[in-house]
Amino acid sequence: MAIVEFKDVSRVYKNGDHEQRALDHVNLSLEEGKFIVVLGPSGAGKSTLLNLLGGLDSPTTGTILVGGKDISTLTNNELADYRAASVGFVFQSYNLIPTLTVIENVALVKEIAPHPLSSHEMLKAVGLEDHIHNFPSELSGGEQQRVSIARALAKNPQILLCDEPTGALDSETGVMVLKLLLSMARDLGKTIIIVTHNQSIAKMADTIVRVKSGKVVSCEEQAHPLTVEEVEW
Repeated sequence: MAIVEFKDVSRVYKNGDHEQRALDHVNLSLEEGKFIVVLGPSGAGKSTLLNLLGGLDSPTTGTILVGGKDISTLTNNELADYRAASVGFVFQSYNLIPTLTVIENVALVKEIAPHPLSSHEMLKAVGLEDHIHNFPSELSGGEQQRVSIARALAKNPQILLCDEPTGALDSETGVMVLKLLLSMARDLGKTIIIVTHNQSIAKMADTIVRVKSGKVVSCEEQAHPLTVEEVEW
């Protein structure tokens, strides 16, 4: 079953007389509960695609359906409700609040998410149950990234959107984060969408979407994706 559908979606940015076509008549269908990797060079349109899907931006033309709901025509307030209820975000920057403890950072989602999961359980899932009372400055980069993942998962979203989630991490910590994200798709049925330059991550994907010059040039299913351990890093 398709959870995401882009139908003839374009996003055009105007600067005076100049137009930048960040996405150009994109058609794309993504299935629920899959580990999906979006590949492409810088400027290809990967982050624009993610921002549109996350309700952080709206298409210039075209239709975006998420779970059968058209999000391309929503008002700003409706988009805020959609982001709160349906989407989790994991960015390369962790976006943690330095004056709050780990568990307080994760518990923030209870203020906006209609059906949040236990903050403590999500931190336990990412292996940080012993650090719940620490502040972000007391954690390593990998630990802070795991807090951001726990916070995203605590929203109990349909879709988890990850923009270069391992880009700032060392290889060992990056592998650990990827194992966690993969388990969310395999064990919890979450739809995980990762935007990355890293070709190795694509070897783990159920679906590989390749983007170039604002167009989706291919969307391939992998019958036998590798495990994290099988990928050569």
